[in-house]
Amino acid sequence: MATLVLLRHGESVWNAEGLFTGWVDVDLSAKGEGEATKGGDLLLDADITPDVVHTSLLKRAIRTANIALDVADLLWIPVHRSWRLNERHYGALQGKNKAQTREEFGEEQFMTWRRSYDTPPPPIKDDDPLSQVNDLRYAELPSELIPRSECLADVVDRLLPYWYDAIVPDLAAGKTVMVAAHGNSLRAMVKHLDDVSDEQIVGLNIPTGIPLVYELDDDFAPLKRGGEYLDPAAAKAAIEAVKNQGAAKKGDAKAPAPSAKDAKSKEKGKPRRGRRNK
Repeated sequence: MATLVLLRHGESVWNAEGLFTGWVDVDLSAKGEGEATKGGDLLLDADITPDVVHTSLLKRAIRTANIALDVADLLWIPVHRSWRLNERHYGALQGKNKAQTREEFGEEQFMTWRRSYDTPPPPIKDDDPLSQVNDLRYAELPSELIPRSECLADVVDRLLPYWYDAIVPDLAAGKTVMVAAHGNSLRAMVKHLDDVSDEQIVGLNIPTGIPLVYELDDDFAPLKRGGEYLDPAAAKAAIEAVKNQGAAKKGDAKAPAPSAKDAKSKEKGKPRRGRRNK
């Protein structure tokens, strides 16, 4: 049996402002730092001690992992980082206000871009200031592997090789593994673990800063489908908040979506779960 802990990063500054973030490397908000601290406290209270951590290349996930590990006095354990655990790339929507995007394009189009399993938003242009084509994090990646936009199906496709090649070997070695990542990369992982259908995954949300724990059998299948949040009541409330992101509020004035320049300025036959398809 193996233990897998999934931890979505704490609230980011763009989460707080209601902006599409994707691969843009924004930091945690003060609230997000507190959520990461609480995540570490919950792990301590549950007597769960990670042996190794996997995280993305984005600071909001890296800092969430570091804060949670610091609480548990575990900053010394191995941490592996990969672009394959990055958030879904939101294409030309990156830096745009969610509520304004909903107003501009309508509820149906907004929800298709935000939640559809297989429909990506419009792609970002390579010369856009919020594009990652010239980001040093990805300097060793072929340009064609750097997304210009993604749907959740794309995230599943890029995440699974890392699951098989990096995470499964740690689980097979009997290690307690923590993955500190993002709402959509963790949704992709949950889809694989729980064999969630393309239709059902649309309604799945992952809250920030609350560890989701899976106990896995020898085939890396969950003993309990859906795992278990270490704070179920808080998770339920937070999931509702995630679901309602971008919803218009009564009395809200219509404001223009921020430009890329403005947004930039705000940044300071299924296989067994542990085996590849042949």
